[in-house]
Amino acid sequence: MILPKAKRSARQLALSLTILSSLLLTILSLDIFIHDRTLDIYLYHVAPALEIAFHIDRLAAFFIFIIAAVSIAVALYSVNYVEHIASVPRRNLSVGLMNIFILSMVGVVAAANTFTLLLFWEVMSFSSFLLVLTDYEIAQTRKSAIFYFVMTQMSTAFLLFAFIVCYILTGTFDITPLDGASPFYESLVFVTLFVGFGIKAGVIPFHKWLPYAHSASPSNISALMSGVMIKVAIYGMVRYIVFVLDPEPWWGIMILVFGTISALLGVIYALKEHDIKKLLAYHSIENIGIIIIGIGLYLIFQNYGWGELAFLSLAGALFHTLNHALFKSLLFLTAGSVVSVTGTRNIEEMGGLMKTMPKTGALFLIGAVAISALPPLNGFVSELLIFQAFLQSFSVDGDSVRILMFIGLSLFALTSALAAACFVKAFGIVFLAMPRSERAKQAREVPLLMLIGPSILALLCVLFGVFSFQISRYLGFHLPIPNLMVVSVFLLINLGLVFGAMRLFASRQSRTAETWGCGLISQNPRMEYTASGFSQPILRVFQPIYRTRESVKKTFWDRHSVILKSGVAGISTFKLFEESIYMPVARAVQRISLAVSKRHDVDLDVYILYAFLAIVILILVMGWAL
Repeated sequence: MILPKAKRSARQLALSLTILSSLLLTILSLDIFIHDRTLDIYLYHVAPALEIAFHIDRLAAFFIFIIAAVSIAVALYSVNYVEHIASVPRRNLSVGLMNIFILSMVGVVAAANTFTLLLFWEVMSFSSFLLVLTDYEIAQTRKSAIFYFVMTQMSTAFLLFAFIVCYILTGTFDITPLDGASPFYESLVFVTLFVGFGIKAGVIPFHKWLPYAHSASPSNISALMSGVMIKVAIYGMVRYIVFVLDPEPWWGIMILVFGTISALLGVIYALKEHDIKKLLAYHSIENIGIIIIGIGLYLIFQNYGWGELAFLSLAGALFHTLNHALFKSLLFLTAGSVVSVTGTRNIEEMGGLMKTMPKTGALFLIGAVAISALPPLNGFVSELLIFQAFLQSFSVDGDSVRILMFIGLSLFALTSALAAACFVKAFGIVFLAMPRSERAKQAREVPLLMLIGPSILALLCVLFGVFSFQISRYLGFHLPIPNLMVVSVFLLINLGLVFGAMRLFASRQSRTAETWGCGLISQNPRMEYTASGFSQPILRVFQPIYRTRESVKKTFWDRHSVILKSGVAGISTFKLFEESIYMPVARAVQRISLAVSKRHDVDLDVYILYAFLAIVILILVMGWAL
C-alpha cells in the first residue's frame, strides 16, 4: 500500500483489510483471554539463539484486544480523514505506514523473546517517526519528529542493555524469570527497563517528546500513539515486573512516586494549554501516571503479602489502561475532526461548534465525561478501583505505609479534580458559546465514517462503564465495584421524570431574548469566557510550578497615559524540564561529540586501533559479567 500513485480505492481497500484483520485479532484475543488459553507461533530462525517467535497468553491477549479495538475505529475514521493530507503519494504512504505501525505493536506484545520484541519495537518506533513527519514541510513538525526519534532511540538503548543483562544471567533470549540472579542484577535490569519503557510511555521526566509528537502528527496517528503505542510500553513493564523479576521493596515506592508526579504534573500542564492536541497529550501523561500508580501499589502490597490489595491495584491499573485507550483515542479523533474543519488547534479560535457539529460535540462530551472519571462511564470504574486500593491500605499495619498512602491518595484525588476542571474548559471553550473565528462560524459536520469510528469507541466507553460489574463477574473477577447498570437505570428514570414534568407543566409559550450581558446592548465573541480566563486562577495557584511570567503592553491616546488606546497581555511559562534537564544534557553531549570528533580527525591506522581496543574491552566486560 506504499505505492506513490495508488488511487483512493486502493487506500480504501487497504483500510478495509486493516478493519478485517483487526476484527479477527479482536476475536482471537477475546477467545484467549476469556478461556485462559495460550497460542505459540514459530516464524523464522535467524541465527543460533535468535528466532522470531510469538507467545500469546492472557496478558498479551488483553493488550492485543486494546490494539485491535482502537485500530478498527481509527481505520474507519481514516477512510475520509487521510484525504485531507496534501498529496496523493503522502496519503498512500500514511495508510501503508499506519498498517505497519499497527502490525509492529501487535508484534511487540506477542513477542516470545527479547529479540522479537526489540525487532518489532524498532519497526514501531521508525514507522511512527515517519508518520509524525507527515507534514514535514512545517519546521515545528520536523523538530517534533527529531525530538521523538532521539528519545525513542534512547529508549531502545536502555532496553537493549537490560535484555543483554538478562541474556547473560539466563543464557537465553526467551522472556523467562531470572531465577537465582542477585538483587543487584535484578535491580539493574528493573531500573534500565523502567527507564526504557518509561520513555516510550511518557513518564515524567521522560515525557517531553509526547506533547510535541502528538500535536505534530495527523490526528488518526495521534489516536494510535496516545491510545495504543504508549500502552505497549505499559505491557513491557507489567510483563517483566509480574512474570520475570523478583521485586525489591523499594521498587514499588519508586514507581508510585514517578506515577504520582506524572499524574499531577501532567494534568497541571494540561490546564495551561490552549492547543487542543497538546492538551490531550498532557492528559496522556496524567493517565499514564495513574496506571503507574496502580503498578506501584501492586508492588508495595505484594511485598507486604497483601495479595487482595495487590490484585485490586493491578486490576485497576490494567482496566485503566484499556479505558484510557478507548476514551483518549475517542478524544483525539473528535479533536481531529474539529481541527480539520476549523483549520486551527487553538481552542481560543473555536467556540459555538455544538450548533454546527452536534454529533462530533456529543462524542467529544462522552470522552470528556469518561476521562474526568464521572459515573457511569468507564473511567470512573478504573479510578475507583485504585481509590479503593488506597483506602483499604489504611486498615493494614505499618505507620510508614499509611503515611505514604495518605500522601498518594491526597495527590491522586487532586489529580482527578483538576482533570474534571480541565475538560470543563476544553468542552466549554470549543463547543459552547459563540464562534470566535470565521472558520468556526462556517464549520460543518464531518463525513459519516469520521463519526462511525469515534462512535464505536464512545459505545465501548459506555459499555465498559455501565456493564463493568457484569463483565467482571463473567470473566471471573469479583472486583469491589458498584453495579452501574442499576445506577444508570435510576438516572435515566429521573431524567425521564424531569423531562415528562417539563412537558406536562411547563408553559407552552416561547420567548426569545439575548443573554444578559451586564447592561451592554449587543453580545459578541470577545465577551465570552476565554480559555486563558478560565485557567488563570489555577495558573496563579500553581505559579511555583509554572513559574509564570505576565506581560502587559499598553498604548494611550494622551501623553499622560490616561485614555487607553490598545493593550496586549500575555502569560508565558518556564519550560522546566526542557531548560533544566533536556538542554543541559544536550549541550553536554554536544561538547563531548565535538571533542571526540576532533580526536577522530586522524588516519586509518588510528581508527583500526580504536576498533581493536573497543573489541578487547567488550570481550573483557562480557567475560567478567559471565
